[in-house]
Amino acid sequence: MILHNVGYDCRYTPDYPASLPQGNGDNLLLLLKSEAIFTINGQEMLVPAKTFLIFPKETPPVYRSAPHQALILDWIQFLFENEEDEWFRAKLIPWSTPIPLEHTELYSYCIRSVADENGTDHLHKADSIGHYFWLMCNKVSECLHERSMMPHSVQYETLLIIRNKLYSMPYLDWSVEYASQEMHMSRSSFQHHYRRQFGATFMQDLIESRLSRARMLLQTTNMSVQDIAQQCGYRSYEHFARQFRSRCGTTPSEFRSPQQTESVSDEANTSPSDK
Repeated sequence: MILHNVGYDCRYTPDYPASLPQGNGDNLLLLLKSEAIFTINGQEMLVPAKTFLIFPKETPPVYRSAPHQALILDWIQFLFENEEDEWFRAKLIPWSTPIPLEHTELYSYCIRSVADENGTDHLHKADSIGHYFWLMCNKVSECLHERSMMPHSVQYETLLIIRNKLYSMPYLDWSVEYASQEMHMSRSSFQHHYRRQFGATFMQDLIESRLSRARMLLQTTNMSVQDIAQQCGYRSYEHFARQFRSRCGTTPSEFRSPQQTESVSDEANTSPSDK
């Protein structure tokens, strides 16, 4: 992925036009935090806040703030490289289509992390930016297709509750035994149904939920890495550091960096179209 620019929590005055009808040669990802008016396929529509959109470089967006409202959004200008076009098509995410989201916190966190990484010289900067981008794509794809692909599963709703608890409280003493007892299922049956429904094992999700929380705490708090390990459910710092390096390509201490507040602030009054 070639990142050309990124903006986090950008705010524009009411009736400010943010479109670029001639395009700028980039794909554009938008996360709306306020209402906006878009022209898509020749039709004007009011798109609500908490909406994800992604436009191809061949079809630049035409949009503006809703009347008497500030326009608030996050955005990424980028191009795919190598096989990434195919990867994106495999997610079945439609171009130039408003995709409503129930929650936007994770997406906004990912875009801010991309902005922070973009202002550093980290050894694995490009990989980290790519991971945040594809995490968003995975979650949008799940939002669109997971429920429609598995509508008849008797266990799905209960499994989803377990999974949501896992991601919201990764610091608990989770285990396959505990989760299977919560589901009133045998260990093997629980593992089979969990992987079938979510495409990942329970333990893979547990690791991802803990490391996701660790990355958030590393970038948003001054807690020591040892305390963060405990807050994420790790009894051993060495085990935490091993898993973090294996999944993130760097140590927790190397991952932590000062927030790029000045660069983010500078972006706040610049339209992605002006880049």
